[in-house]
Amino acid sequence: MAVDGEMTPRVAFFGFGEAANAFLSGWAPGDPARITAYDIKTDDPETAPAMQSRFAQAGVTGVATPQAALVDAQYIFSVVTADQALAVAQSASGGLMPGALWFDCNSCAPETKRRAAEVIEAAGGRYVDVAVMSPVHPKRHLVPLKIAGPHAEDGAAALRKFDMRPEVVGDKVGQASSIKMIRSVMIKGLEALTAECFLAARRAGVEEEVLASLEASDPDIAWRKRGSYNLERMIVHGTRRAAEMREVAVTLGDLGLPNHMSAASAEWQDQVANAGVTAGQDDLFDRMDRLLSRL
Repeated sequence: MAVDGEMTPRVAFFGFGEAANAFLSGWAPGDPARITAYDIKTDDPETAPAMQSRFAQAGVTGVATPQAALVDAQYIFSVVTADQALAVAQSASGGLMPGALWFDCNSCAPETKRRAAEVIEAAGGRYVDVAVMSPVHPKRHLVPLKIAGPHAEDGAAALRKFDMRPEVVGDKVGQASSIKMIRSVMIKGLEALTAECFLAARRAGVEEEVLASLEASDPDIAWRKRGSYNLERMIVHGTRRAAEMREVAVTLGDLGLPNHMSAASAEWQDQVANAGVTAGQDDLFDRMDRLLSRL
């Protein structure tokens, strides 16, 4: 993972799930000793072996503590769940290199990011508010990123060295996350509406008629295909999406607006994720039947 012919920088990942793997798989291969990763799942004896195996497969050095991940790290990517973003910043603040760039890629409310920024800046790091604006697959490291904060320009320059696609949207922490949070009202909210509408139609035995009516009213949306995709997103990623929607609700509350739809969307995301079904084949009716058998 050479960066413009320079010495390979030392990179740390906090959280090593889908996003971290996607970013890393898009980068050119490099010295695994220069990429470290810490994930809270290594703290649990039941999940630690699987996580260590994931580290090995990705060619990174897995470590047991946040502080170990930070040794000499110039660039830190925080890619945990929304509810852990502030906690991981707090746990890592004691070992930051002066001037290290902290890329907070988590789907959090702007106020959550501002609090995390205070922690990182007080520890001598440079905090960058990052919003990941689409699924990381299949684009991997080329996924569009909106970034903000007083160090956004420096952050953008660093990310471009990794062939990533940042767009600076402001010099204040929270500006990038505001875009992501408010967009999610529609994207994740539409997923929740998909579940509520289509599952009810299937159980009532009127799914074909409802689909036909939707397609007649709004032919620009391929409702059957979009419905199947939305359910797959909820089945596979619903727990993470529920955490994000709770941050969306906080965002709206901080803006002095009602957040009823976002709060309800979080409940649907959780319920689908906790149904314990697999996504199965890419078929709306099959996915509905899988979920209805467990709800």
